[in-house]
Amino acid sequence: MAVRKFNPVTPGQRHKVIGTFEEITASVPEKSLVYGKRSTGGRNNTGKMTVRYIGGGHKKKYRLIDFKREKDGVPAVVKSIEYDPNRSARIALLYYADGEKRYIIAPNGLQVGATLMSGAEAAPEVGNALPLQNIPVGTVIHNIELRPGQGALLVRSAGNFAQLTSREIAPNGLQVGATLMSGADAAPEIGNCLPLAVLR
Repeated sequence: MAVRKFNPVTPGQRHKVIGTFEEITASVPEKSLVYGKRSTGGRNNTGKMTVRYIGGGHKKKYRLIDFKREKDGVPAVVKSIEYDPNRSARIALLYYADGEKRYIIAPNGLQVGATLMSGAEAAPEVGNALPLQNIPVGTVIHNIELRPGQGALLVRSAGNFAQLTSREIAPNGLQVGATLMSGADAAPEIGNCLPLAVLR
C-alpha cells in the first residue's frame, strides 16, 4: 500500500501520512459479510461518560474478517481489494470453490484474480495460510496465531511484518521464533492448525 505525505500547510499536517486508494478495486462491501456497528460515544449502558474524547466521525459498518483460515484444501480466488474503515490494512474478498465468501487481511503484493490456499499442503506464497512448521526459516509473515485455532492476534496492522527466525525443539514441544518489526521476539506454539499468511 502506497502512502501519501502532506506538506506542512498547518501544524496538524506536518507529519500526517495516509494510505492511498489506488489498489482498491471495489467501493461497495459484500453485504453478507457486513453488519452495523453502534457508536457508543464513550457512554456506558446508563448513559454516563466512561471514556472521554470519543464521539463524532462517520458511521462505520463492521466487516467480518476470517482470522482463522480453517478452510484447508479449498482454493479461493481473490475477487476484490477493499477499504475497511475499522483497520489500517486493506482487506481482500475471497470466493471459495464451494461458493463461500470471506474477507481476509490483504498482504502486500496480493492481486485480484490470484488463487489462494490454506492448510499444511499450501505453498509458502503470498496470501496462503499454513502452519509455521511448514514455512521456511527467513520468510516474511503476518497474521500470527499464538495458540492453534485461536485466530490471528499478532502482526495484523498495515505495514507490519514478522520474520521467521528459528524452529527448534523445546521441552514442551516444537517452538518457533519470529522477530517482529518492532524488534521484539515472539514464540508462538506449533500445532496442526496454526495458520500463517505469507507476506512476500
